[in-house]
Amino acid sequence: MYLLPEAARIHSFITSITEFWFVALSSIFFLVDPFAAVPPFISMTSRADSKARRRMASRAAWTCFIVLTLFALSGTFIFKLFGITLAAFEIAGGLILLLIGIDMLQARRSTQEGVSETEEGALKEDISITPLGVPLLAGPGAISTVMVLMGASPNWKHTIPVFVGIAFTAYASYIILASADRVRKRIGETGIRIMMRIMGLMLTAIAVQFVINGLARMNIINVSPP
Repeated sequence: MYLLPEAARIHSFITSITEFWFVALSSIFFLVDPFAAVPPFISMTSRADSKARRRMASRAAWTCFIVLTLFALSGTFIFKLFGITLAAFEIAGGLILLLIGIDMLQARRSTQEGVSETEEGALKEDISITPLGVPLLAGPGAISTVMVLMGASPNWKHTIPVFVGIAFTAYASYIILASADRVRKRIGETGIRIMMRIMGLMLTAIAVQFVINGLARMNIINVSPP
């Protein structure tokens, strides 16, 4: 009789960790969406050679990693500094993600990539830090998401997936952007748009869940465990 509650507790813990790993990895990668950054990256670096492109891709990936890591580490402090509750930030972050997800469902990234950023980048010799690193990769959606994920982490075991997600996404961004020409040639504009729509659908679901979690944390709604 004693083993049953213990087994249930272990099962619940494993399920919770697994779900958190999936949400952390998928939401960060979908929000950064390095595949969608390929067309503007090629456009803004049309005058650069392959070596310069790889160098800018590397700096952009490092910029994305550093920015997201800093906001993940300082998220709790920022909440306390401005008197923001986690529930409020979950709802606000969920609404931001919802707008981004709806945008991606239409194969657009207007919240991260505007005409002005692309035009400004085309005039710069080095676009690695801005506008490529911020905001094309580390945009407002990704920043708010890592802060919410860290704030919702009950213990250090739940913080590991957040940093792994950031590191994986930054590395993937470098690989994809460093070989942007080959990526674009293999999957094409249509393939990139299809991937954006799929990621947008998943992101919209995650955004709704963030809002539900925030409302439940404020005791406005009651969410029964599955």
